Amino acid sequence: MAKKKKTNKTLNQADFLVENLGENKFLSPLNDHNRTDFYNGERILYNNVFAEKKPIKSTDKQSFERAGPHRYIHFDPTKINVGIVTCGGLCPGLNDVIRAITYNSLVTYKVKTVFGFRFGYKGLTAKYANQAMRLNSKKVDLIHEQGGTILGSSRGSQSIEDIVDTLVKFNISILYVIGGDGTQSGAIAITEEIQRRKLDVAIIGIPKTIDNDISFVHKTFGFDTAVEEARKAINAAHVEAKGAHNGIGLVKLMGRHSGFIANNATLASGNVNICLIPEEEFDLDKVFKKVKQRFEESDHIVIVVAEGAGQDFFNSNKKEQEFDKSGNVKLKDIGSYLKEKLHDHLVEEGIEHTIKYIDPSYLIRSTCANAIDSSFCLRLGNYAVHAGMAGRTNLLISYWNQHFCLVPTRLALSTRKLVDIEGAEWQSVLEITIKLENNKE
Repeated sequence: MAKKKKTNKTLNQADFLVENLGENKFLSPLNDHNRTDFYNGERILYNNVFAEKKPIKSTDKQSFERAGPHRYIHFDPTKINVGIVTCGGLCPGLNDVIRAITYNSLVTYKVKTVFGFRFGYKGLTAKYANQAMRLNSKKVDLIHEQGGTILGSSRGSQSIEDIVDTLVKFNISILYVIGGDGTQSGAIAITEEIQRRKLDVAIIGIPKTIDNDISFVHKTFGFDTAVEEARKAINAAHVEAKGAHNGIGLVKLMGRHSGFIANNATLASGNVNICLIPEEEFDLDKVFKKVKQRFEESDHIVIVVAEGAGQDFFNSNKKEQEFDKSGNVKLKDIGSYLKEKLHDHLVEEGIEHTIKYIDPSYLIRSTCANAIDSSFCLRLGNYAVHAGMAGRTNLLISYWNQHFCLVPTRLALSTRKLVDIEGAEWQSVLEITIKLENNKE
């Protein structure tokens, strides 16, 4: 049976409103820029599709605040410090975002100091806070040409009280949190502690997940680079598969819960015959059947599988599951499992074959951003600074309906974004690959 996409609760316009710290009474330095397009209350529609013959309902008008600079800002930039932290796994574009935030803070708004806290939330605790870096234009000048993050990263929870103590100690007025859903859940907890203490501190999230699985965010940075690099791996597997009689190219791609990379890389490559994603369960016997049918028509086959697909083959006993420091279930290697099972079945059937297995995950994660992502990261960082200086808080910088906008963090984390297996994009994948019959009950 196909996995169903999680549905949102009934949303009200109030769910789309971001929090403000208070009055904006300082004239922005951007007033000296004659061509600045200041925020003027514009909003971005959540749903820009409607049925012509049906009346437009109030729920069709739900909207996000459009991102951008404000004529008046909440903080006096000459008197504040800001901080940046990167958490979770590596992703192309991390350094680009750090660079954009640093430049916009120091050069455009002329804040006092930009601190980069080392190795995730751990760097915001008293034990490690002394390792914080003072970021300046010289230090970040060329970091966008490097993969990874100059600040380092880590997983795992830390004391929220300890983290806020550090923000107070460093006199941080805005903290930019770059990370995925677990990281942003931590950002909510930090915001709550700040509010409990009645501190004037903004928490601005920049969503980082290479899997592109955060809701109310059309795409996250690093995703385009990941698809591009994944296509290279698929094409390499295709070459290997064609180089042998009954050659099988098997590629495992990232995608813990959501198969967006596998989905889009399959479309971009055009060389994939079977694509397996977490959103749709599959039967091994049907995979075996399709491989044998393919060998009757051609002498090679390429299979792409997302890392989170087929985990039901391993997790029959949930008590035996292991978890990482972020509380995520440690995934079993579906790629190696498929390779072994497919090999054993073909040997049993007496079918000569060769399997080449490619897992490019860490090569993709650690590469630098491509041109599209690098440009995207720069704009994300700039809009993050505009939002923070304007006193917005507890939000994510999102790209939605061709515009950058502000999404309340709670709304973004209210449900996980999944590939819609009834949608047009997945149907396009099915049209160019071998569909596993009776896959859905």
